[in-house]
Amino acid sequence: MSTLVVASSAADAQAVEAVRSHHAQLAGALAVQVEALLDAASRGDLPAAGAASDALVRWCDGELIPHALAEEQAMYPRAREDARARLLVDAMLAEHHDLVALVEAIRQSTGPVRAAASAQALRSLFDSHLVKENEQILPLLAESGEVSLAVILDGMHELLGGQGSQTAADSEAAESGGGCGGECGCGHQDAAGVLPELDARAVPHAIRHATIFGALDSVEAGGGMVLVAPHDPLPLLAQLEQRAPGRFSVDYLEEGPEAWRVRFVRA
Repeated sequence: MSTLVVASSAADAQAVEAVRSHHAQLAGALAVQVEALLDAASRGDLPAAGAASDALVRWCDGELIPHALAEEQAMYPRAREDARARLLVDAMLAEHHDLVALVEAIRQSTGPVRAAASAQALRSLFDSHLVKENEQILPLLAESGEVSLAVILDGMHELLGGQGSQTAADSEAAESGGGCGGECGCGHQDAAGVLPELDARAVPHAIRHATIFGALDSVEAGGGMVLVAPHDPLPLLAQLEQRAPGRFSVDYLEEGPEAWRVRFVRA
């Protein structure tokens, strides 16, 4: 359950929601990539595991680590000015070092099992880290009358993210005239192959769509994922089509009554 934030201004309240939404997108993107690596490692598929590991490291280098550095530059110094938050901020900085170390462990892994173990640890640490930021750091800054969270975060793309922004993978695919079609050995399976799953039933409703969009944004051309939802995700599909028209083909694999499993394959 999310903490109710009493912000000092409407702009600060909007900034809190923007950061929380971006956090959810990052968590979703990380989740689907870790699941791809875990699945490949469990099947003993060395080429797919290697490709999934490489893709995860590239994503962390381009998204997760820059986000952490932006927090250290923009949010943490102001939060640390409050004596109540100094020990917490110090602990958060230590967790950033641990996150970077886990990414490096994945990069240097000599086999899929070790890479998968480090990836799962990375996901668990990042999820718990985001909870503390969402429920403690952000409310502290938002309620302060001495600092403006909106001003602190102005222009900080790494903290606020972007809705429907084109990723580096998107640009490369567009320049090359399309995706891999699951045939280049990059580890992305075609529609008939094994795809990573994101179980949205465990995601809080307030951030569920942002989490799913983050996961879908991490899917490269020719790849896909399976969403497990607690109900027919028609509103989500409508939002996705508005957000990225024609980017994904959608197939229902299971239609209730307790779960809906929907396969997304990127064009």
